[in-house]
This record gives sequence, structure tokens and C-alpha cells, in this order.
Amino acid sequence: MRKRIVLLTVAASSVAILLFVLPLAIVAQRFYTRIEYAELESRAHTVVDRISDDVRDHEVPAVRLLNAGDEDTGVALYGPDGARQVGDGPPKGEWLVGATVDTGEVHEGDVDGDLVVTVPIIDDGDVVGVVRAATPGGDAASRIATRWVEMFGLAVVALIATWALARYQSRRLAEPVEDLARAAERLGDGDFSVEERTVGIPEVDEVRAALNATAARLDSLIARERAFSAEASHQLRTPLTGLQLRLEAALRTPGSDHTAAIRASLAEVDRLERTISDLLALARGTRQRGVLDLPALLTEVSQVWGPRLGDQQRELRFAVEPGLPPTEASTAAIRQVFTVLLGNAVEHGAGAVTVGVRDIGEAVAIDVSDEGSLPAGPDLFERREPDAEGHGIGLALARRLVEAEGGRLQLTGSDPTTLTVFLPAGARAGDPAEPAATSEESPHGAPLSRP
Repeated sequence: MRKRIVLLTVAASSVAILLFVLPLAIVAQRFYTRIEYAELESRAHTVVDRISDDVRDHEVPAVRLLNAGDEDTGVALYGPDGARQVGDGPPKGEWLVGATVDTGEVHEGDVDGDLVVTVPIIDDGDVVGVVRAATPGGDAASRIATRWVEMFGLAVVALIATWALARYQSRRLAEPVEDLARAAERLGDGDFSVEERTVGIPEVDEVRAALNATAARLDSLIARERAFSAEASHQLRTPLTGLQLRLEAALRTPGSDHTAAIRASLAEVDRLERTISDLLALARGTRQRGVLDLPALLTEVSQVWGPRLGDQQRELRFAVEPGLPPTEASTAAIRQVFTVLLGNAVEHGAGAVTVGVRDIGEAVAIDVSDEGSLPAGPDLFERREPDAEGHGIGLALARRLVEAEGGRLQLTGSDPTTLTVFLPAGARAGDPAEPAATSEESPHGAPLSRP
């Protein structure tokens, strides 16, 4: 690319210089030839002024009067018959002398390589003499050649300057393209870092912006896939462990009826399948938002987490205010949030676990608390490796899911531990634009009320 830019620029400049210099050289040749003729004519007129009186008196002027002031210029006086009377010139005048005698006008021309000018001396309308001034044509050629050499030198300087400018411009144009090639190579190697830099060339800047956008999308895609892998393993680990323990317990009881264990295992498999579907939908961004069916979700929480807490001799409680406003959110996302919060309460909490739902005006607050304690820290919601100890990856997932629904997740109490989900509330019950809200029931069929 650099060589092509330099070659094309120098070639274009060469053509332009040739198209300019050649006509200029021809004009210069004619110009300096014209100057030589003008100088000869001026010298001849000077001599005419000196000797015209002598010639009109039919006297031969002295040779010194024919001195033109230039050693290279030869001046001679010719009579009307074309014969030389005095001075430096051929014995017999050539056609220029004859033409001047015939017409009485000044004539000029090239005779045997010399530049010649003839000027008449007129007396009463008749030509009584002709002054011939001549100079070697090589002098004019030398002056013309000097100007040509000067123009050629300027052309060479212009070409060198053009070559230097072309190299600079080619480097300026090629380096951003080479950088883009290296960035594309790094992109292929898995480096999705984005370099925000402009070079002032609109086309190159557009390509870089498109490449940066592609890198950002790929980085987001890979990060989302990695997050899905980590989140899926985290979310599936606990139910898989419970399923394994249930089956192992059934195998340790030979001769007993395993129907209940099989049914419970199938229900757990159904929940695992739904969890996988939810995670895939969340990872691909295909989840559907709608009015959140909170009573149905609380029923699922009761069915899934009640027995698990019961196995630990712990209790699951609900405290739900009546007349809650509707809220729009993805059921799959909030289901996974419940899974994370209840899983943390089961694994890291103590005592009874309480799920509370409150109307706080512009939002619906969902509290998940237990009787344990949790020190607050800046890294509580930071992502950790899937096999790390503590809350890390689960709470990071839950916060991201809640924020994607327009809400927020906060630690609102550390002793006892309380994690609260805030979801934006919709139109309230009793609003004329909304139908009247129906009474809600607890997961066990009784009306939900504050304890």
C-alpha cells in the first residue's frame, strides 16, 4: 500500500511537471531568442544614429563608429547594391540585406547559425544604406540551455519534495490500516479489548468504530456465555445434590417402597429442567416480561424450600401484605432470584427463614431474612469462582437479574440477615384505569396478611 501510494503520487507529479515544463521550455526558447533579436536591433539602431549623416553625404564612416559595444556582435554597413562598405560582415550581403533594401523595413533571421538583424538608412524615401548586426546563435542557445537546466533542477526538487510528502502521507494512511489488521488479528486470538482512538481519516475511523463495536459485542457474548456456565453450575449444584442424596437414601433402604422417592426425584428433575430453561432464556436475552404472578412464585418457594428447611429442623414463614400493586417482571428472572436468596439462607443462614412482601409506595419490596448474621462488605455482590466459598456468584447473578428488570437488590439487614428485592410497582388497586384487585392467598390457601 505504501509503495503504491508513493509510486502513484510520484507518477502523477511527473506527468504534471512534464505537462508544465515542456511548454514552458518552448516558451523560454522563443522568449530568449526574441530578446537576442531585440538587443541586436537596438545596437543596429544605435549605429544608424551615429553614421546616418555620413551615409547620406555619400561618405564612408569610420570603422570605430560601427562599434556596437559588444565584442560578440559584428556590425557592417552595406550599400544599396548589397556590397559591404565597411565593418565586420560577409562581402556580399545575404537575403536579409536585400529584403531591407527592397522594403525599407527592419528584417531579422538565422543565417548559418548566426542571429542577424538589418536596419535601413533612408534618405528622401530611398534606402541609401543598410546596417547589419549579427551575433553567434550559440550565445542565445547557451542562455536558453541555462534556463532549461534551471527548470530541470526545479522539477527534480519538486519531484523529491513530492516523493517525501508521498512517503509521509503513505505512512499516515497505512499505519492506521496496519493497526486495524493487528487489532483484527488480536480479535481472532480472543483479545476483545477496545481501543478508542481516532486518526482523522473518516473511512479508517468508521472501520475502527465498527471493529470496536464488534469486539464489544463479542466480549459481551463471551462474558455472557461464561457467566451462564458459572451460573448454571451454581444454580444446579444444590438441586442435583438434593436429588443425589434422595436417591442414595432410597438405595440404603432395601425392600422398601421407592415410589415416593421416585416421585420426589421426578419432581426435582422437572424443577431442574425449568431452571435450565430459565437460565438459557436469561442468557440469550429471550425472557418475556409480564405482570409478575407473585402468589404462584411463593407457592413454588413453599413447595421447594419448605421441605429442605424442614430437613434441617428449620421453618419457612411468609409475611405478605394484602392489596399489593402489580409489578411487571420476568417470572423466570424472579424465580432464579428466589432460588439464589433461599439457597443462601439455607446454606449460610440460621434459624427460621421469612419471606416478606411489602408495598413501599413506588415499589414492591421482597424481603428474604433468616436468624443468622452476615457482615456487610463491598465484595458481597461481587462475582466469585463457581467453587469459591460464600455468596459471591449467586448474589452477583441475583443482583444482575433484578437490575435487568429495573429493580435493585440490597442487603438491608446484617443481624439478622435480610436481603431485599425492590421491584417497580405498577398501577395500584382501586385505580379507575385498572380492574379491582382480587384477594391473594398464601401458599397454603389462607389469605396473606402481615403477621
